[in-house]
Amino acid sequence: MLKEFKEFAMKGSVLDMAIGIVIGGAFAPIVKSLVDDLLMPVIGLFMGGVDFANQFMVLKEGATAAPYLTLEAAAEAGAVTMNYGIFINTIITFLIVAFAIFMMVKNINRWKTEEEEAPAEPSQDIVLLEEIRDALRSSG
Repeated sequence: MLKEFKEFAMKGSVLDMAIGIVIGGAFAPIVKSLVDDLLMPVIGLFMGGVDFANQFMVLKEGATAAPYLTLEAAAEAGAVTMNYGIFINTIITFLIVAFAIFMMVKNINRWKTEEEEAPAEPSQDIVLLEEIRDALRSSG
């Protein structure tokens, strides 16, 4: 059983998948930071200074009365909120990650296609026949 597990774990596709998961895990926080720290402030600025991280709807007030200026203040008061701003950030993060993966897969598929389309080397017989043909053309 140990031998079978070793053969399974050492297959190329399993190793490729493991590497992809590790790289994907490292890539996600980078994209999240890109969205939260760079893109959303610019989008919010163009939309009149909106801070999407603090866009929420109070469903039930907490110990202190609304209005709550920030999501943190609402959470401290014990209010129940619907955090649609964070949801918008998450959707944008997903779209960026999905697009990056799409571009990566598209390029990998293009590389595979180029490798498959590369013509095979002609056999010795074909090379010899082409040389004879070229010699006959040049002498005639």
